[in-house]
Order: sequence, then C-alpha cells, then structure tokens
Amino acid sequence: MQLLGGILLLAFAFAFGFAQENGTENTPPDHVIVNGYPAYEGKAPYLVGLVLFTDGSNSNAVGAGSVIGHNWVLTAAHCLTTDSVDIHYGSNRGWNGLYKHHVRKENFFRHPGFGNSAGHDIGLIRTPYVEYTNVVNRIALPKFGQKGERFENWWTVSCGWGGMSNGKLAVWLQCVDVQIISNNECSRSYGSVASTDMCTRMSDGKGNCGGDSGGALVTHDNPMQVGVIAFGSSNCKSGPSGYTRVTDHLDWIREKSGVAYY
Repeated sequence: MQLLGGILLLAFAFAFGFAQENGTENTPPDHVIVNGYPAYEGKAPYLVGLVLFTDGSNSNAVGAGSVIGHNWVLTAAHCLTTDSVDIHYGSNRGWNGLYKHHVRKENFFRHPGFGNSAGHDIGLIRTPYVEYTNVVNRIALPKFGQKGERFENWWTVSCGWGGMSNGKLAVWLQCVDVQIISNNECSRSYGSVASTDMCTRMSDGKGNCGGDSGGALVTHDNPMQVGVIAFGSSNCKSGPSGYTRVTDHLDWIREKSGVAYY
C-alpha cells in the first residue's frame, strides 16, 4: 500500500507538472492545498521544489525535498527514478526559486530497501554547495539517541506545492498542521503499515497530495524532520498521510551524506 500510494502521488505530479509554473498570480491562491494555509515567506527555508526530468521525454514531474546539509537534499526515493532534477531554493514559489541547481542521476541515492520492501521510500541528492541564509537553510534531523522515539501524538507541519482542493498544483507554498498517529491507527485505513513508516491523522480533509512527495514532516517543538512524504489516499483527503520514518534511516543517511546529530 505504501508503494502504491507513493506512485499515486508521483503520477499526479506527472499529470499536472508545469500547469502553473509560468502563472501570473502575485498573491497566494484562495484554494489552498487540501485545506491547508499559505505560508509566509521564510516559514520553511529548508524546503526545495524539485522538477524531475527524463531524458528524451517532454513530460516532467514535480516533487519536494529538504536541505539537510550544505551539499545534501533529503527526499523520497520514488522521486529519484528519473535522469535529472532542477532543485529550486529559497522561495515560496516552488518552481521559481531564488536560484536553482541542475543535478544528474549520478548524484541520486535511493535507499537499498526501496522497491524491495515497504517503509524505505527515502533518498538523497548530492548537490553543489549551498550557503545558508534567512530563506535557505537546513532542517535538523533527530538525534541518534531518539532512534526509538515514535513521536506519537506530536504536532508537526508539512508544507509543499502539491495538489490543492481546486485540483491544481499550488503556485504559493501551502502548509498543514497535523498530528502523528500510531501505525495501528493508520493500518485501519491502509490494511498494514510498515514499522519504518509513520502517519498523520486526517482532519478536516487536510492532507498531502501529488507534487508534495519527498517533502518534510517537521515537529512544531524543537523543529526537526521526522518524516519524508511518501504516500496517501488516492484523493488526498480521505485517509491519513504517510511518511517514511527518518529515525529508522539515520544510519543510512549518515553513511551516504555524513549528516548526523548526536
């Protein structure tokens, strides 16, 4: 179910990829992402917009990721099945950042468990050096001492440029405040959920949608990224939103990127 949900999110991104990239709106849209709210500039300086390219194809996909180091972006593995990506930094307009980096697939790292078992939809992009500013900055990861923390009932924020309630991709960054639930509660909607995944409760139709894939789930208190957006219900608002659990992949992240917190 997790992998299917992820494919559904990415399929939405392919279908609607650049529908609004060259739009002329100058204010946040009225119809926000699945009942979320428009972010103020600089609310999520760690968030980047991804435009994914396949060589020889005229279609593109969109997703998101998070800056976790000067040379590293964390995202979903299913966002890294293409040939290259444009990474847009430092703007609430996901596909029109302050600047961008173009990165080829030689710099993509998918978790080896992705595609073989559920709960490992997580990946890394090695990037050119990124200088931290007030609008481009890293998000901390959990400490190694928090590996056993499940974060149940913690309040978090999830932001992205994915599908809105009006059926279009967001032009302006949208966020939702959501509460982490137990995997047992999540399983009531999806049949089973891997221990290395986590979910947030669906409330008032709020949830992630296509184009949000790879974005960060960040705690309200002592902000840190605890999840990577990976799957959800097919209509984006009738079930919990699903994430790959970061605490269960800290060793792999350190091995590939050197990024770690103690």
